[in-house]
Parts: sequence; C-alpha cells; structure tokens
Amino acid sequence: MTLPSKYLPDDFDAIRPVAVVAGQRDYPVLTVEALRRAGVPVRLIAFEGETREDLWESFPEKDRARIHVGQVGHMLKALRRLGAGYAIFVGQITPGRLFRDLKPDLKAISILARLRERNAETIFGAIVDEVTKAGVRMLDARAFLDEHLAPPGVMTGKRLHADPEHVAHGVRIAREVARLDIGQSVVVRKGTVLAVEAFEGTDEMIRRASKYKTDRLILVKTAKPGQNPFFDWPVFGLDTLKSLQAAGVETAALEKEKVVLLDKPAVLAEARRAGIELYGFE
Repeated sequence: MTLPSKYLPDDFDAIRPVAVVAGQRDYPVLTVEALRRAGVPVRLIAFEGETREDLWESFPEKDRARIHVGQVGHMLKALRRLGAGYAIFVGQITPGRLFRDLKPDLKAISILARLRERNAETIFGAIVDEVTKAGVRMLDARAFLDEHLAPPGVMTGKRLHADPEHVAHGVRIAREVARLDIGQSVVVRKGTVLAVEAFEGTDEMIRRASKYKTDRLILVKTAKPGQNPFFDWPVFGLDTLKSLQAAGVETAALEKEKVVLLDKPAVLAEARRAGIELYGFE
C-alpha cells in the first residue's frame, strides 16, 4: 500500500484514528483537511483560547476534546477517550501564555519536577514519552503536508535575484541561531545581521528589522539541527508575507522540506503579486 505521506512510519495503519493536537492558526486546519482527504479517521484535541473555533465546530462532540495549555494528564485522558492510535502536534501556542494563564495539571507538574533541564527539547521529549506510554504513536508534524513543504530552488520565478553569497551568509547565521535554540529566523543585508528571532516570533522580528528602512533585505528561516520531528517545524504563511512586504524584505530563503508553507498555492500567488521572491535552500 502506498502511504499518503513520506513522513509516516512504514507500518502506518490508516484505519486507526489520528488525534490532531491543535494549536493556533492554519497549520492544524491544513493537517485536518489533508487527513480527511486521505480517508484517515480524525479526532481533535483543542487548546482553550488557541485553536480556531471553526476547526472545533467541524468535529462532532464524540470526536473532540478541549483542554487548557499545560494539561498533559487531561490530554492523555482525551487521547484514550477518543480511541487515538496516533497523535500529531501542529500549530503554535501564543508565547505569552507559557508565562501567564498556564494551568498545569498534576501530570505536567510531575514531569517538570523530574527534569534536570527545562527547555523545549527536554519538555517535548518527556511529553513524547508519556504519549507513547499511553499506547499512542507520535507522528512527524509534517505528515500529510508533503505538498505544502518548501521545495528546493526559486519558487516564484526563474532565477534568484538576491546575491547567493548574501543568502549563504544568512543561512549560516540562521543555522547557528537555531543550533543555540534561540530562534529559527534571521534578517540579513549584504553580510550584516539586522535582526535575530527570539521568543517573540518571526513577524515581530521582521518588524524590528524594518526600522532600518533599507533595501536588499533577506529573511532566512531554518529548522533546528536534529529537529525533534514531532514538534515545532517552522512555518511560513500569508501573515509573514504581509510583514515582509511592510518591512521591504525582498527575499525569503526557506529550508527545503523543513519549512511548512501554510496553504502553499495561496502563499506563492501572494508572494508573486507582492514582488517577494521565495527560495528553497538545501
């Protein structure tokens, strides 16, 4: 049998339900739509105040559950109640919510208590362990979205207008920033770093870069080295394109097959209209 995505395990069973643990915006919506097209049974675990309400409403009551951010125990119970064979975590959580309005349950508190280091890698790893112990297999967060990933080369024209050396410089900086777990994007200009993404996210970082009001700006977005495949693949969508246009950024270099274009046809069409070139680097 041909699998509906190359990011699925070889023994993927399309009869077993996939629970989409959905953060905000469009990433979860694209994933749910792709699962439904593939004929895979889908369940939804939504986060209070984060998951799009129209996505929530598209599921019958028996196939959905809603939890607060930080409620790991409640999530595990929901996975069991929904009969999930697989879980896929897609969509970001509002950064500030991790500092306020966080409502950890006893399971989350116990996980944090036994971690020597509390960073994204260790916390995500502990969650994967708990989900696996519950008898649910985690799926790569790119699964079913193969057609929405950044391809290699120029996506919006015949050739790259930006200087390849300037792009390569940006790629080196972005990969080092990602290796240090600071962020996944940078804005550069002619070998100079203008802005580095941190906790505030890509769009806010682009706005910081815009204050220099100069030309030849390049956004570079990359995945972390050794990226945990179950969480946090970088995304690029129409909101980021609007930020690039407002800031005068002319080129966006996106790592091949590691950056998810949120509705790729719409993103490419809008990028061409706005005169912003998109380039997939190796």
